[in-house]
Amino acid sequence: MLLSHVFIGVADFDRAFAFYEPLMARLGHRLRFVERAGESPPLVQHWCGWQATDADRPLLLVGTAFDGQPATPGHGQMVALLAPDRATVDAVHALALSLGGRCDGPPGPRPHYHAHYYGAYVRDPDGNKLCVCCHAAEGAAA
Repeated sequence: MLLSHVFIGVADFDRAFAFYEPLMARLGHRLRFVERAGESPPLVQHWCGWQATDADRPLLLVGTAFDGQPATPGHGQMVALLAPDRATVDAVHALALSLGGRCDGPPGPRPHYHAHYYGAYVRDPDGNKLCVCCHAAEGAAA
């Protein structure tokens, strides 16, 4: 396993949670925790995390910045979420748009990456770039 976790900084936690929770559920991941600033033990930020149903790591974490400064999306940064098939890529892209995301590349093959790559790109409500992709051949599950 390459990664422990990825953290996506957001300005409005409630808006971000309302965006990410349905997407992660549609991808088959489970919510591991939700914690808010001021809860016990004393927290300085709002954050939450998801994990696959069959592993503890990696985690996708979404939250406000730990230092209290405004979170800003990075230019050139992207988090790619793996989908089991092309239909899921299509469904998650449509769901993201219905939840206030902005299209940054519609679902489709990207043969310049590799022969079976199928992906879609969105910006979350804070402007963070997400990819949902499948690496399996058409009609096959990843």
